[in-house]
Amino acid sequence: MWNRIGRLFILKNRWEAMAVIYALALGAIERGEAYLHQYPGTAGKLLFLACTGAVFLAGARLLETTRPDAGQRRRRSDLGTA
Repeated sequence: MWNRIGRLFILKNRWEAMAVIYALALGAIERGEAYLHQYPGTAGKLLFLACTGAVFLAGARLLETTRPDAGQRRRRSDLGTA
């Protein structure tokens, strides 16, 4: 039974990854706006950019793992050879 519940949290295709990225982006913008009100000026803008930048990093990773050939593609750094 736990396996069936656990399968709900596995992204199987790119459409699901895009939906998760969209949800992350909405949350990041909401948090960024709160930072802009809480920290006016440059500090708030930098925190806003950090929130949105985190979505770019997470989104790239999610899209990379849902590629059809994700298991076969490897970088040299992943293999430990420089």
